[in-house]
Amino acid sequence: MPAEKHVFLGMTAIIASESMRSLMALAERAARSQATILITGESGTGKELIARAIHQLSLRSNRPWVDLSCAVLPEHLIESELFGHEKGAFSGADTSKPGLFEMAHSGTIFLDEIGELDGRMQVKLLRVLDGVPYYRLGGVRKVPIDARVVAATNRDLETAVAEGKFRADLYHRLQQFVLRVPPLRERVEDIAPLARHFLAEQNPQMAFTERAVAALESRWWLGNIRELRNTVIQASLLAKSEWIEPEDIAPSSLMALSHATLMNGPAGTMNGPAGAMNGPAGTGSSGPPAAGLEGMERRAIQAALVATGGHQARAAAQLGISRRTLSRKLKMWEETGVGAAS
Repeated sequence: MPAEKHVFLGMTAIIASESMRSLMALAERAARSQATILITGESGTGKELIARAIHQLSLRSNRPWVDLSCAVLPEHLIESELFGHEKGAFSGADTSKPGLFEMAHSGTIFLDEIGELDGRMQVKLLRVLDGVPYYRLGGVRKVPIDARVVAATNRDLETAVAEGKFRADLYHRLQQFVLRVPPLRERVEDIAPLARHFLAEQNPQMAFTERAVAALESRWWLGNIRELRNTVIQASLLAKSEWIEPEDIAPSSLMALSHATLMNGPAGTMNGPAGAMNGPAGTGSSGPPAAGLEGMERRAIQAALVATGGHQARAAAQLGISRRTLSRKLKMWEETGVGAAS
């Protein structure tokens, strides 16, 4: 079946795999409801694209779309951004400002990386999700709420709840409907169409050889679609003709560990032929334990930091992940005493 191409609020979706077709069908059904939706999945899998699709397919499609990454702003600015403030509410508040919930009135507000909210903001968000009007910072008039909330996270919120880092009541409130975006390694059928789409954006005169496509499909893409896009751009610049060959594809964007590397990795990381989680073929049901995958991730991050002289922003770009994701992983490993490499 040929790949489908859709555009949702300016973002292009290329869909060929059955798992993504099924996900889009679920997203369309969810869009027709008023339920709060939580989108989960690894960094770079396309969670924002699904959120945009939900808005465009909903009854609110002709109303405002507002989005915010909860990881971008400092904690002291999140409240003002979401709920607004009145003039003089704090130092520098020279004018009144509506919050994003007001701007999204009758439409949709997308809260990306919601797992990064601090405890105080989690409490306030829970009340808003329950439909309780709120005050702007420094305000005396309550603001009514009419905005559909779609949230996304690449964190395991169940674990965060168990560790006391995320409120259980907010977690359950967000779980009215959950959509999981599968990683690219679980939907290999999407790799070639996506790669061709990115190549056409970069240089429409170029194309992949069959061997190059096979090389792309053999990778694990731990950085997912973001990493695939970076790899295609690099290959288009490295190729010596209009045909991209396997040797033009950077051998180690580090997070893109090849299937062969996994097969020959540490004992216990691989057992048997490629499966749903242990190879691009997606035909089996078992794969490397989480510790094995996490160990490879640590080694890839360590190698990127070494290659960039410890520059986290450049290392994150090379790995195809965000700077914040890299910092969070380093902090987590420091707290658990694991270190950057196993």
